[in-house]
Amino acid sequence: MVKGIIGKKIGMTQIFDETGKVIPVTVVEAGPCVVVQKKTVENDGYDAVQLGFGDIRAKRVNKPLAGHFAKAGVAQKRTLKEFRLDDTSALNVGDIVKADSFAEGDIIDVSGTSKGHGFTGSIKRHNYARLKETHGTGPVHRHAGSMGACSSPSRIFKGKGMPGQMGNEKVTVQNLTVVKVDAENNLIAIKGAIPGPKNGTVVLTDAIKKKA
Repeated sequence: MVKGIIGKKIGMTQIFDETGKVIPVTVVEAGPCVVVQKKTVENDGYDAVQLGFGDIRAKRVNKPLAGHFAKAGVAQKRTLKEFRLDDTSALNVGDIVKADSFAEGDIIDVSGTSKGHGFTGSIKRHNYARLKETHGTGPVHRHAGSMGACSSPSRIFKGKGMPGQMGNEKVTVQNLTVVKVDAENNLIAIKGAIPGPKNGTVVLTDAIKKKA
């Protein structure tokens, strides 16, 4: 990984390119992030930097974290995230990482926590078709349907789409394109949709599986 940053999802909009084509984009407030800790091979066994994003009141920080921030000499931050960069020599504790670390045309991966939908049925959760509503189906037209064979194999195969918790899990969308970077306002416009609700925390990194 060459670069990474923590941000906040602002919402979706659209912009026009030079030919007048409409591009749907998600706007992310990326940074500014401060380097809270730097890990090295000698001390920790690997190279990485820990970034902090989003201010938080001191009364909401517990004592271990307060000591962690005090040791670094930086203000308390709401979100901490570690990035294993290929080269950490240019970054030191207290340095600021801004949106201009990314450029227009970069291919990135975006990670975030998806919207939680609670306990949902198999139709909403797995896009199953409902049963017919006539000829004796009864009050089960939104049920999952057949669960499997009878005496053999006498069980439900793994992977059967069942009702359950939907969303509220880490999701990564890969190979998204950075369309525009507004360094002055710390904004990055990313083509397409990214996980999570508005004001949700997201992590932007270099794509690990770039398209040819």
